[in-house]
Amino acid sequence: MKHNLRALVLGSAAGGGLPQWNCGCANCVNARSGIDILPQTQSSLAVTVNNTDWAILNTSPDIRTQIQDNQQLHPTGLRDSPVNSILLTNGDIDHIAGLLILREKHPFKVFLTRKIAKVISQNSIFNALDPEFVTFHEVALNHPFELVKGLEAELFAVPGKVPLFMEEGNVITDLEGEQTVGVRLQAQGSECMWYIPGCAKLTDNLKSRLKNASLVFFDGTVFNNNEMQTTKVGIKTGARMGHMPMNGEQGSIQGFSDLNVTRKIYVHINNTNPVWDRKSEERKIVEQAGWEIARDGMEVTL
Repeated sequence: MKHNLRALVLGSAAGGGLPQWNCGCANCVNARSGIDILPQTQSSLAVTVNNTDWAILNTSPDIRTQIQDNQQLHPTGLRDSPVNSILLTNGDIDHIAGLLILREKHPFKVFLTRKIAKVISQNSIFNALDPEFVTFHEVALNHPFELVKGLEAELFAVPGKVPLFMEEGNVITDLEGEQTVGVRLQAQGSECMWYIPGCAKLTDNLKSRLKNASLVFFDGTVFNNNEMQTTKVGIKTGARMGHMPMNGEQGSIQGFSDLNVTRKIYVHINNTNPVWDRKSEERKIVEQAGWEIARDGMEVTL
């Protein structure tokens, strides 16, 4: 029997959201007006097979607002949420801080790798999550498991780096291991969906996974590698932050050009990225290459 896999974009922006609280770049100014660019919350995705049991992939600091803005995730009883499980793809603040918002003694499972689990266990503030209600489940790479009722998930290594607050010394930005992962999702009888909100490099191994895929949500943090510098809001490149650009020879547009992916959607988009402006040349380049720009509340069904 075939089941439909439903994905709901809770947050499409990178860490800090759009607008970022302390940023006066053109995009943030525009987003505050809400005319040409609409505000977007920080990166998160919700998935379900039966429209009753939901899993959330990455819990951003905006999770309370995201649940409020999406009726599908509203409580179904006095103290009964449809959120059954959480999956974390790395230990970045914009992906784990939302766990603290979900501390009101509601039962759910958290799936994560051993290294991401270590990030959580070494920060005592997460002890606010009552172990009688919240259980952590370490998952090995390349081993399928049931994320939520009727939905199989599999984690795989993606080039990336340790969280910013764990950086020290010479930082390697394209490590492959358990610190940054992608997710393959599949319901019974359905095609696969891939979720990769952070990626420093499109390796041959990753390309082979994604070739001929039906749906891929992929890291769209920056359009150009030096975007933070040219907008004068920072000094780091996209590569230094552990994110590949959309544009250029090493960019994801070029990297995906021969993969025959049916539907490609950018997520985790930085506030500085010019593709937020629907009238920009960069947006045209992205769309002409067959990509879509995610937005809060966007729904996709396989």
